[in-house]
Parts: sequence; structure tokens; C-alpha cells
Amino acid sequence: MPNQHQSPSAVLTPEALAARVAPQDSPVRAADDVARYALGLGDDALVLAQRLGSWIAAAPELEEDVALGNIALDTLGHARSLLTYAGSAWDQTEDDLAYFRDEPDFRCRQIFERPNGDFACTIARQLVVSAYFTALYRALTGSADPTLAAIAAKAVKEVDYHLDHATLWTLRLALGTEESRRRTVAGFDAVWPFVDELFADDPAADAVPAAAVAPAGLREPFDALLLPVLDRVELPVPAVAAVRGGGRLGVHSEALGPLLAEMQVLARRHPGAVW
Repeated sequence: MPNQHQSPSAVLTPEALAARVAPQDSPVRAADDVARYALGLGDDALVLAQRLGSWIAAAPELEEDVALGNIALDTLGHARSLLTYAGSAWDQTEDDLAYFRDEPDFRCRQIFERPNGDFACTIARQLVVSAYFTALYRALTGSADPTLAAIAAKAVKEVDYHLDHATLWTLRLALGTEESRRRTVAGFDAVWPFVDELFADDPAADAVPAAAVAPAGLREPFDALLLPVLDRVELPVPAVAAVRGGGRLGVHSEALGPLLAEMQVLARRHPGAVW
């Protein structure tokens, strides 16, 4: 559960955080080890936001265009806060970290970079990652690092909604037609090989145990959130082999390069451009 001692005033928006870390003599500046941990979390959120944004004007109904767009914006907000805080350690902005790093420099887990697939596959991934983010941000509100705790306090309210949204769509699809159930099963089969990596060791988290959340400790709350949903629709946990992973060490699938090329092209062709 969220830290009940986290006051509303301590909840940071991306804009408020950017203002606090900008001055050279700012007291809000991430230590190098904390920044490396925040960078991995920020990359997870940034890459997922880019994937979800692709559904705008392509979802199966107009209302869903808006819903997935809003979830993408929430997730982008989490990425902005985490990357802004990480960049404060190295005098880099959120844009520097988002647009001017190459593929091996990204530290996202591989599930976030997976192509969307069809709508049912996207919903399967969204249920998995929403359960993961909910477990993560609930735990991170108790971080010894007050800035990470404040970022999590804002994010946890939003990912609770994301989990509800993915749960409702999973029920609707898995209990709908024969075709929608077939696609839902195929979606979970496609996503599940990447689940174990979410709970694999993260050297950056190990380096700051008081500030970070140990990934392995998130598996139990994740299962408690997700498995009851699968039970309700009588879907077994897919019996598929886990991928090797390695996203936190800069090892990525072939899917990340094209995503970054699309996301970064404008900033790289016109560095420093403003509206």
C-alpha cells in the first residue's frame, strides 16, 4: 500500500521536479547510484509510452483511442520525472536522456520494447505491466530517497487506474467471442516469456538498497494482483520458456532500434529546435 506518511505536497509533477533540479546549487540532485536506478525505471516508462502512443487513432473504438492515449501520457509523465531526476546527477535533461542516447545505453526491460501486436496482445502486456508497476510504485513510496518516494506517490494512483482498465478489457476479450478469446490467449503466450525478467537482478537497485525496491521482492505482490484476473477468465499461466533478458545491462531485442529511430528522429535532425 502507498506510504500513508507521504503528504500530498510531497507528490511531484514532472514540471515541479524539473524546476527543483535545474539550479546548479540545487539540493535536489540525485546521487550517481540513485540516478542509475532511476534511469532504468524511466526507460521502462518511456519506451512503453512510445508503444502505447501508436494506438491513438488505431484502437478498436474512439473511446479506447482516448483511454490508451491517456495511459500513454500518464506513463510518459512517470518517465519525465524519473529521467529528469536521473539527469540531475550528470547535468543532463530529460530530453538529453530520451533523444540523444543510443540503443545500448537504454536500460529498459525487454517486455516494454515488444511490438504492440494486435489489440488483445497489447491488453495482455498492459495487464502484466500494470500489475508490475502497481507493485513497484506502492513499494517505492517507502523509498529512503524522498524524491523517488514522491514520484512514486503520484504514479501509484495512476497505475491503479491502468490496472483496472487492463483488467476490464481482459475480462471482456477472454469471455467474449471464440475469436477474441483465441487472440487473448495468443497475447499472453507472446508476452509471458518476458515476465520473469521484470523480477531479475538489477545491479543498479542492488547498489542502493534503501532507496530502491529489490525486483525479486515484487513477484509476490505482482502474482497477487494478476493471477486472480487470469483465474476469473479461466486462463492458465502460459507454459512458455522465459527469454534470457538483459535489458538492465543494455541487452535488447531487435524491436528497440526501430522504436528509438522513430522516437528520436525529429530531435536528432533538428537539435535544439523549439516550437
